[in-house]
Amino acid sequence: MDEARLGYVEDFGLLFDRFGLPRMIGRVLALLLISEPPELTAEELAGTLRASRGSISTATRALVALGLVQRVRRPGERRDHFRVKPDAWSEILRRETASLESFRDMAERGLGLMRDDPPEARRNLEEMRDFYDYWATEMPAILERWESRRQKEQP
Repeated sequence: MDEARLGYVEDFGLLFDRFGLPRMIGRVLALLLISEPPELTAEELAGTLRASRGSISTATRALVALGLVQRVRRPGERRDHFRVKPDAWSEILRRETASLESFRDMAERGLGLMRDDPPEARRNLEEMRDFYDYWATEMPAILERWESRRQKEQP
């Protein structure tokens, strides 16, 4: 792999690191995004990234659990291959919508506990509830518009 692509993979890892995620997860995802062919084995990932099989295994398990990567078996082969899951980005936002609802519900629960407290004491939780309620309501519409756009752009 050329230096520009390796630099991209490293920068992708640093991006994940800035968001508090393991750098290796970002590196593996980046490599899968730019690989040709688009499916790689754990051995190929480890060799290209100069990483241990253990760290590759941990990263691929996390990416599969996040819904970004899928494990693929080719007929007649015993080794798993990994590739970026089709529609992975939409799936992430669908999962995030459920998270938004959880945060909204937690704010509602806190407000229930503070029912008799003064309004200024409740303000932060009300803002939290309203914020997450807004996004939980908007996100499905955004995803719907995205899907519509994708369908129009496909040949």
